Amino acid sequence: MSTETIRIATFNVNSIKARLPRVTEWLDEAKPDVALLQELKCADDAFPHLEIESAGYRAEIYGQKSYNGVAILSRHPIEEVRRGLPGADELGEEADQARYIEATVKGFRIASIYLPNGNPRPGGKFDYKLRWMERLRGHIADSLLPSERPIVLGGDYNVCPTDADVYDPKGFADDALCRPESRNRFRALLNLGLTEAWRALHPNAEGKYSYWDYGGGAWQKDNGLRIDHFLLSPQAADRLVSCEIDRTPRGKEKPSDHTPVVVELRV
Repeated sequence: MSTETIRIATFNVNSIKARLPRVTEWLDEAKPDVALLQELKCADDAFPHLEIESAGYRAEIYGQKSYNGVAILSRHPIEEVRRGLPGADELGEEADQARYIEATVKGFRIASIYLPNGNPRPGGKFDYKLRWMERLRGHIADSLLPSERPIVLGGDYNVCPTDADVYDPKGFADDALCRPESRNRFRALLNLGLTEAWRALHPNAEGKYSYWDYGGGAWQKDNGLRIDHFLLSPQAADRLVSCEIDRTPRGKEKPSDHTPVVVELRV
C-alpha cells in the first residue's frame, strides 16, 4: 500500500481580494497540495494569479464579478478542467452563477463547489438551491461515479447535515441551511454511495463548526455552523487518512467567516 498522501483543503474565502493576505499566509503555513476556494467575488481577469503562483500554486478559476466564483489551486498539474454543471443551457440558471469547477489532479477527480445559500425561504432562491442540488446529484450519478475514479467533492455546501452541526438547532429550524428539504437532498448525495469525510471520522462529535457569522460575537461565543464538507466516492473513501477543521485562519485579523477543512488521502 502506498504511503504517499495528498492533502486537499476547501476554503470559502469570502472575497479573494479582501482576503488575499490571509489566503497566501494560510497557503504558506498549511501547504495543502490542492486548495478548493469558493466565493472569490471576482471576474476571471481580476484573479490574483501572480500572488497565487508566487505561493507555489497553479490556478484554474471560474469567476464572476462581485459574487460567487470558485477555484482549484494545486502544486501539481491540473488537467481536464470543467466549469459549471450540466443542464445550465437548458435551464438558463447558471450562466450568471459561477458555482462549480472540476478537474483532475494526480489521478483524483476533484471539484470545488459553492452551493446556493437558499435564503430567504420560501421563495425563488430556495427553489433554485434545491434544483441546483438535484443537478449536482445527476452529474455525480451520470458522469462521475460511472468513471470509477477516486472523486473528491469539496466545498461550501450551505447545508448543516444534522442538528449536531448547528449551534442553535431550534433557532435555525426554518433556515434554508437546515430545512428538511435541504438535508434530504444532501442525504440523497450520500445515498449514491458517497462518504462525508469529516463525519465518517468523527461520528459522534458535536459543536464542531466551519463557519461563524461576523455579527453578534459568533466567533467569540463559538456560535457556528458546519457547512463546508468533503464528499468522497468509494474509491476515494478507501484512501481516507484524516479530515480536520483548521480553525486557525478564522481567528486572524480580517478573516473570512469560514475556515478551511482539510482531507488527507492516500495516493
